Amino acid sequence: MNRTAAAERDWTFGGTWPYQPCWFDSEDGQMHYVDEGPRAGRPIVMVHGNPTWGYLYRRFIAAVTQAGYRAIVLDHLGFGRSDKPNDPNLYRIERHGKRCESLLESLDLQEATVLVQDWGGPIGLTWAARHPERIRSLAILNTFAHRPPAKVALPLPLQLFRLPIIGEVMVKGLHAFVRVFLFKAGVVHPQRLGDREKAAYLAPHPTWASRTSVLVFPREIPSGPDGPVSDFVAQVHHQLIAGNAYKPVFIAWPMKDIAFGPEILNNLWLQDFPDAEVMRIEEAGHYIQEDAHEQVIPRLLQFLSR
Repeated sequence: MNRTAAAERDWTFGGTWPYQPCWFDSEDGQMHYVDEGPRAGRPIVMVHGNPTWGYLYRRFIAAVTQAGYRAIVLDHLGFGRSDKPNDPNLYRIERHGKRCESLLESLDLQEATVLVQDWGGPIGLTWAARHPERIRSLAILNTFAHRPPAKVALPLPLQLFRLPIIGEVMVKGLHAFVRVFLFKAGVVHPQRLGDREKAAYLAPHPTWASRTSVLVFPREIPSGPDGPVSDFVAQVHHQLIAGNAYKPVFIAWPMKDIAFGPEILNNLWLQDFPDAEVMRIEEAGHYIQEDAHEQVIPRLLQFLSR
């Protein structure tokens, strides 16, 4: 889908995404984001992972803006309404982090809370790590921003996505990351995703070429402690702790996530932030925003109000 055709699509999806688009011209392409709520409200920045887009936070946006906060939710390049160049090199994690930092710096935010999940962790926390003077608190869902301490055990679907040719067929041809992982394996309550929600998640990537960004993410997963992505997230982690160690931290963790197990929460995040406010949600999978929004949002609002 070219940019003109994408612009003509109805992006409200039955009123579930009523937010006005904003645009940022990065050096690699135009990025979409929404900026909702009072300008004077404390900013809550929400960063998605793969293969989702800002739509994942639709209920969070409504809740925080109704509470008087300002909600900023971006679409990574290659996702949502952002441009989708067919160049894998543009979707490396460090490149995503640099673009996220540039977009957020253009808004000159102060006293921000950063809410991250999945790949949104190392990408969104790049900004928090490099600009701790702008950060009031952190809200961490299932994600990572650490050098893996050992070899990484990947679920079978992710192993297949990483294989040459097989990965292209599954992710770019069959759109399996969305149709199989997001709609089925990645959630405990798949029935919550109705036709309009599925349409919203399918809309950004209608063609083989538009799915390049979706394929790069599983291939960027570190296989162990060594490698460029491991080195990058280790640097982000070092800077994050150095500048934000004593700030308030909220963590919500789905206990049935097949990608991020409880050991990441217990052995990594709680070692970093032993005083964090933690909620463990038994009946939630990887996409916690879909499975358990009605549990996470009230606790998040309580955390923000303190």
